[in-house]
Amino acid sequence: MFKAEDIHTYYGSSHVLQGITIQLREGEQVCLLGRNGAGKTTTLKSIMGIVPPAKGSIEYRGRLITGMKPHQIARLGIGYVPEDRRIYPDFTVAENLQIACRKPRMGGWDIAKVLQLFPNLEHKQTRLGLQLSGGEQQMLAIARTLMGNPQFLLLDEPAEGLAPLIVSALAGALDEIKRQGLSMLLSEQNARFAIKMADRAYVIDKGRVIFEGPISRMMESEEEMRRFLVL
Repeated sequence: MFKAEDIHTYYGSSHVLQGITIQLREGEQVCLLGRNGAGKTTTLKSIMGIVPPAKGSIEYRGRLITGMKPHQIARLGIGYVPEDRRIYPDFTVAENLQIACRKPRMGGWDIAKVLQLFPNLEHKQTRLGLQLSGGEQQMLAIARTLMGNPQFLLLDEPAEGLAPLIVSALAGALDEIKRQGLSMLLSEQNARFAIKMADRAYVIDKGRVIFEGPISRMMESEEEMRRFLVL
């Protein structure tokens, strides 16, 4: 369904991604693992066209999307939840959702469905984005992206900085999204959270893939995990 091959991305003269290759099958959940600064966020931004790669190719459902603008990529069915959430702080919860609404495909997402997924938001629809807790803002960011009815979801560090109780609720919501058949690519540095979410993992270090395979196989070597991940 998706393939990024030999991706090289720069920030100025800094060579951040140095030949990243990843792929996903339909309905699969895959995690990009690595410590801060490894290149996870840049990988997602390269996919979305926010930081276009200087070299390499990115295909989605057989279509070359390298060089497309972010809004063009989004219209193809790829949704992006950035690490800093980017909700509209002066809009209410309901307004944040309404502004992102696209006509749902059969069985797709609408306001009622995303509020059922995130019941914490249901009774706060009139509250401004800036009045929400960090966990609620993360839920709103994911809910707003779902309102665009993507079929492939990119999530950048969804659990970062959240309390354990909120992380548990978020994991439950992402599990439900999985059951809806969405393909997901998560950027994460916490291996304990990732193992609950993903089928496979790519471990990135210094802009290169150093491991690819089932998360269960990666978890066999705690020494290797401690070198590259947060446990």
